[in-house]
Amino acid sequence: MLALLPLGILVGICASFTGLGGGFLIVPFLLFLGYTAQKAVGTSFLAIFVISISALFAHNKLANVDYRTGILIGIGGIVGAQIGARLVEHVSTANFKKIFALVLVGLAGYLFLKKP
Repeated sequence: MLALLPLGILVGICASFTGLGGGFLIVPFLLFLGYTAQKAVGTSFLAIFVISISALFAHNKLANVDYRTGILIGIGGIVGAQIGARLVEHVSTANFKKIFALVLVGLAGYLFLKKP
């Protein structure tokens, strides 16, 4: 439990810096601690919610927020989140780890190979 606070600090820095939300760090950590995929994802979203509010205030002070775009994406995200939460219920933790790893590797490859 003592590792959770430093993890939160690390995730807060990474999430605010990259905009990735922090789930890419929180979910694997919770899986390592023995959480099921479903519990890791759900718990991660609560942490991301708290971290995101803090990051929003910080970026707002720096005038780095396009509210119209963010709200439109967020509305679509509400629908997608409902679908995703129901889909993950049908995936075993072992398969979830594989899918999650593929998504991270795919994202890393895209960012690495993308021309500036």
